[in-house]
Amino acid sequence: MDSSAYALTHGLRRTRSTLRDWYERPLSVIGAWVVGSAVAAAGLLVAVLLISGLVESYVQIVSLQPPFAVGDGSDVARVLVSNLLVLALHAMACVAGFIAGSSLPLQAQARRGISRWVHEHGGRIAIAFVVCATAFSLSAQAYVLGHTLAGIAHFLRVSPVTLLLGVLPHAVPELIALFLPLAAWIIASRRGEWDQLLAATIVTVAVALPVLVAAAFIEVYVSPHLFTSLTGIHSPIVRHVDGWTVSVGR
Repeated sequence: MDSSAYALTHGLRRTRSTLRDWYERPLSVIGAWVVGSAVAAAGLLVAVLLISGLVESYVQIVSLQPPFAVGDGSDVARVLVSNLLVLALHAMACVAGFIAGSSLPLQAQARRGISRWVHEHGGRIAIAFVVCATAFSLSAQAYVLGHTLAGIAHFLRVSPVTLLLGVLPHAVPELIALFLPLAAWIIASRRGEWDQLLAATIVTVAVALPVLVAAAFIEVYVSPHLFTSLTGIHSPIVRHVDGWTVSVGR
């Protein structure tokens, strides 16, 4: 058996063994991921709020769709597709970590030169890449969301805090679900348990999917009512922006 085939067989064997082990203590395993994911979600929301407080003159005209107005099935599908793309990207980080940290070292003996060095140090390379990519992604998301939050708040003439409170019912479970694979990746990499990352990908995606479906329905059918209760704003919204009268309705 060549090194690649052996690495694949070993990886699948370790994945099955890990899944059996986790089946006996699911709460402790998933609980650690949820805590890590919740910390990341809270950090992102705080960063968004802080950035929104720094934006003063930007005004963004809002369209009355979820979470500002009750939607329909097409809105649920749109929100769900967008979140599934993000979940897929985060899940691929777990798969990449499994390949770099578990599979590549097993193939190193059959390599020479630079190829062998890359195979032997795949774990460190993966950590550096994912850390940089994740930091950039979260920073970009925080800036864009914070800027958008400030613009919408200025247009609606409500505080960013009020708007953020209005989206928390769907944003919190949504972000926790999306960050689950990354939380599992960080925990496994810190422990050197690279061979568990394929199993972690399977479990985190399985746990995240129903949560994302529920969050999409909350965003479309529940959050709009909370938005109206917090702001007292109903359709149509009429505002004066830069000398223009803007009327927004659904």
